[in-house]
This record gives sequence, structure tokens and C-alpha cells, in this order.
Amino acid sequence: MSELRGRAFLAWLFIAIGWGATFPAMRVGVVTIPPFLLAGIRFGSAGLLLLAGALLAGARLPTRPRDWGTLALVGCLLLASGNGVVVWASQYVDSGSASIYVAAVALWSACFNALVPGGTTPFTWQLATGLGVGLLGTAILTGVTPRTLFHTDLRGPLALLGASASWSWGTIYLKRHPVAVGSGMAAALQMLIGGLALFLVATLRHEWPGLHPSQGALVALAYLVVFGSILGYTAWAYALRHASATVVGTYAYVNPVVAVLIGWLYLGEPLTPRKLVAMAVVIGAVVWIHKTVSGKR
Repeated sequence: MSELRGRAFLAWLFIAIGWGATFPAMRVGVVTIPPFLLAGIRFGSAGLLLLAGALLAGARLPTRPRDWGTLALVGCLLLASGNGVVVWASQYVDSGSASIYVAAVALWSACFNALVPGGTTPFTWQLATGLGVGLLGTAILTGVTPRTLFHTDLRGPLALLGASASWSWGTIYLKRHPVAVGSGMAAALQMLIGGLALFLVATLRHEWPGLHPSQGALVALAYLVVFGSILGYTAWAYALRHASATVVGTYAYVNPVVAVLIGWLYLGEPLTPRKLVAMAVVIGAVVWIHKTVSGKR
């Protein structure tokens, strides 16, 4: 599919599926673990494990100060702001509405990629059409209406839009400022720095006394650490090195499809004709975007 071939496509497919399952995992975890603390434990633990693995494999820490600066900035933009805020906002926005705002990652990524010098994917009407159809399909899939989006606590929507923009900007920045270390080491340091920033926010918000994890929350946290962070984040970084941020960002449209299927398979939620049509629209939009980008290269 366009820029994504071989291992890069498999990496994209992994985050499209694996990150879709992180939404229900976060919803389970945040019930008994405060939001920023949950995100901090997730990325701090994953970063330590990934760093240990990278060092054992012979990887070296960055030697250039600018690489440390890039990894620190990206870790904060992607993980502390881009992910931690999503967990916090889940307290104020239902899951269907949240998925719409998070799916805006694909739109933000395409816009930033076109506007910031150095991009390889121009923002054409064909691309805009694909992005718009994908967002519409996500809205149909989740059953969210304009009334639902605009008649709700504004803290959630504004936070989610900011988090999506932060994640996309961090993605573009990393793409424009490559670091001289492998994907595993880069991901480990970003997660450690992002995790430390999240712990700081959790401390300032006095979240530590509220840490009373249930068994379900611990299972959800384990999934977030292993599949959402160690494997997922590494796969995302690998895909980003081999394709444009616009193409990689289309994973955000597939995530809600995965969440709906998980709800059908494991939670007994109905898989209605509307949802089937919406999933077809979303997948069609992703294929359209990938083919459009491929045709422009």
C-alpha cells in the first residue's frame, strides 16, 4: 500500500489494530488509577524495559545534544501531552465522541505535513476527500451526532483536540529531525522522558493517594505497557521512518473499527448494519488515501 511496504506495512497494521484496543484498556484502568499516573506508570515501565533490552542488544545512548533535545521534546509532545491528556479527557467525554477527536490525528498530520517545509505529501483535493470521508465514517461508526459533540462538557473536547494536535506535531517534528539512534533506543528514551513528565503532572495534581488499582486495572495496564507501548510505539516509530506522517497517521481511522469489533466479540455489543457500512467506509477511505499518496510520488 503506497509508501507502506513489507515490514513498514506490518508495523502500521500492528498499531492500527493494537492501538485500537488501548482505548477500552485505558477506560478500564482509569477507574481505579488516576489518569496521569496511569499514563506515567505505562510509559515509565515500558521505557525502562525497552531501554534495558536495547542496551543488552548493544545499542548506545545518543551522543549528540541535539538528539537528546529532540527526543525530550517529542517525548513530551507525544506521550505527556498527546497521550496523557487523552486519558484525562476520558473522564468528561464518552468513548464514541473521544474516538472522533482522536481520529483527528490523521487530519492534523496531513495538514502539518503539508505546511511544514520538508514534507513529501502535498495536501491535494483527493487527499482532503479521503480524510473527510474517513472522519465521516468514524462518526457513523460510533453513532456520534453534532448534538453529541457540541452539547457536552467542553473540557473533554478541547483537551482531545489539543492532544491530537500535540501528537501530530510531535510526529512531524520527529520526522523532520531524525536522530542518530535506532528505533528501539529512541522509543525507550522518549517513553522515559514522557513518563517522567507525566509523573510530575500526577504529583502536582496530588494523584498518588488515589492509586488503588483493581485486578482489571492491572491487566489493562499490562496490555498498555507491552502491546500499547513497547511493541506498539516501536512499530509506530519504524513505520514513520519508512513512510510520510500523513500515511502513517491513517491508523487513527482504523482504531475505532477495532474498538467496535472488540466490543462485539468480548462485550456482547451488537454489530449493526450501520456499523458494518461505517467500517467499510473507513477502510475504503484509508485505501483511497494510501493510493492517492502513492499516485503523487
